[in-house]
Parts: sequence; C-alpha cells; structure tokens
Amino acid sequence: MEVSPIELMDILNRIIGKHGGLKTDGFSIESCRSMVAVMDSDSTGKLGFHEFKYMWGNIKKWQGIYLKYDADGSGTICSEELPKAFHAAGFPLNDQLFKLIIRRYSDEHGSLDFDNFIGCLVRLDAMCRAFKTLDKDNNGTIELDVKEWLQLTMYS
Repeated sequence: MEVSPIELMDILNRIIGKHGGLKTDGFSIESCRSMVAVMDSDSTGKLGFHEFKYMWGNIKKWQGIYLKYDADGSGTICSEELPKAFHAAGFPLNDQLFKLIIRRYSDEHGSLDFDNFIGCLVRLDAMCRAFKTLDKDNNGTIELDVKEWLQLTMYS
C-alpha cells in the first residue's frame, strides 16, 4: 500500500468533512505534497504503510488536541491558544518560533484552521525526527554539508 499526495488529499478531505467543529478550507494538494515529502523516508513520492500509519496516528491525536485547545469554540486555534496546544502535542517552543509559525501558517487574524495546524505539526514532527537522526552524539547539534542541507530542506 502506498498513498500519493492526491490520494492523501482525498482521504483527509473525505474524513475531515465528516467532523463538525473543525474549521478548514480543506487540505490542498500543495499541503498534501508537503506532508508526503516530509514523511517519505525512502523518497518514493508516496507514503508507505508504516509512514501513513505513523502520520495517521498523529493526526488523530492532534485532532483531539485541536478540539481541546479551541477554547472559544471558534473552530480555529488563535495565537493565544497555540503555545498550550503545541506543548500538549509534545512541542514546547519558544516565543520566536511561535511568531514564525503564526506568520507562516495563520490567517490574517492570527488563527490556524485545522488543515494548517496539522500541516504545521506534521512538518515540525518530521523536522525534529530528522534532527534527532542527524544528532549522532546526542548533544543537540548537527553538522551538515551543503548537499546534505539541500537534500534535507528541498524535499520537505
């Protein structure tokens, strides 16, 4: 079983469409390409069974977090709710990183809808796992040459 970005988009939009309380424009093909790219450990352009299973488990967990931390019931997570939601998802981040995330993933009011919340967390999770893999001495630093850096960042 392998899931392409188009198939992932169909799956996510079909399932998310059945859930009320989640404000979303729907998962775009570009967001699904991005999610496949950061999860695609063997660079096939598709998610294998284990890659999909891992991502799907996280999406279900993050959906619960999204609903819990949408304190005002708006269907979105506002910038004030975001730090607690990310902490609950296992990502206690600093203020500077939250500002970057809000700038990149939020709407003009500083709120994240469901598809942007999930897209951000999929990417954040994948980048943290990639860093841990590259941190051979487990000292919080990595060393990359230009080729490695480009491989890490261009297909993600």
